[in-house]
Amino acid sequence: MIQALLLLAHWFIFHTWIAFWGSSSAEATLALKGALFALALSFVVAALLSFRFANPLVIFIYRIAAAWLGFMTMFLVASFACWAAWYGVQLAGTATPDRLRAPIAAILFFAAILAGIYGIFNALWVRVRRVTVVLPGLPAAWKGRTALVLSDLHLGHINRIRFCRKIVARAMALKPDIVLMPGDLFDGGKIEAARMAAPLKELKPAFGKYFSTGNHDEFGNVADYTEVLRGVGFRVLDNEKAVVDGLHILGVPYHDSNYPIRMKAALEAMRIPKGEASILLSHVPNRLPIVEQAGVSLQLSGHTHGGQIFPFTWVVRRAFGKYTYGLHRFGELQVYTSYGAGTWGPPMRVGTRSEMVLLTFG
Repeated sequence: MIQALLLLAHWFIFHTWIAFWGSSSAEATLALKGALFALALSFVVAALLSFRFANPLVIFIYRIAAAWLGFMTMFLVASFACWAAWYGVQLAGTATPDRLRAPIAAILFFAAILAGIYGIFNALWVRVRRVTVVLPGLPAAWKGRTALVLSDLHLGHINRIRFCRKIVARAMALKPDIVLMPGDLFDGGKIEAARMAAPLKELKPAFGKYFSTGNHDEFGNVADYTEVLRGVGFRVLDNEKAVVDGLHILGVPYHDSNYPIRMKAALEAMRIPKGEASILLSHVPNRLPIVEQAGVSLQLSGHTHGGQIFPFTWVVRRAFGKYTYGLHRFGELQVYTSYGAGTWGPPMRVGTRSEMVLLTFG
């Protein structure tokens, strides 16, 4: 289905370009068709290869295919804009409108290129978002302390050890009291996970580091990833609870949070005391009625990336509503969903930003 949609999108871009810009020759048209057909296949092929291989050639192919996927999205938006502008010109009754076809295509496709370049640099700039959260029943000792929320680093063929080092350096400068990771540390492809995650060992907050798996962590070998995380000092919460200086930290892995019955059973088994503050690491901002009913104070999630790239920002907003991003309430439950520090697929962000979140308990 994904491949069919990609082929359709590339056909529409080709059709728009020829309709508006034309072609110098039949040979040039054929070459453009061939190039777009190959590019339409590139990401799915590269993604499949990335699950089996981690050699320099596969990494190079994956990076090119992922970057093209981002630019293709911008070109697709530009193509729709071309037709909208064209119909607008016709409705306006402009004289000799055919002369405007090439300039419309040139302007909008050039704007698409600029948007893609902006998206690459925007994704590399990881901001620090500071949020104060007030939790009922919070132990007095925790007031004024900070928790660093790191979500969706997606370490893999795009975000590699250098990216991890950068994140760790920024995190250490913030001096958090505790580090909380609600999933997708890894992208799921074949990588040297221990080497990629090694910089995280340098993070040594006073009250520890806690992790719960996301969907991409479960694409790979969860047992191996868990061992790697433990090796760099994380406690992996697999349907379990840790009490940290009176604060309850809970973790439900993605595969269980995806099923309401499993989610409910996992939370009930943790026996969350009424009136005491608790934080749940759950990768996806869903199952909120179940989480609220269990008495959780705050859920920390990622997964959405806010849609990462326009126009998917609209699509994801339709799926998750206001819980797509930021701090919101669901009854007595508070939910914070992070955009995440890394990217999946295209190494771009257009309409969103990369972030790490520093929570201060008030």
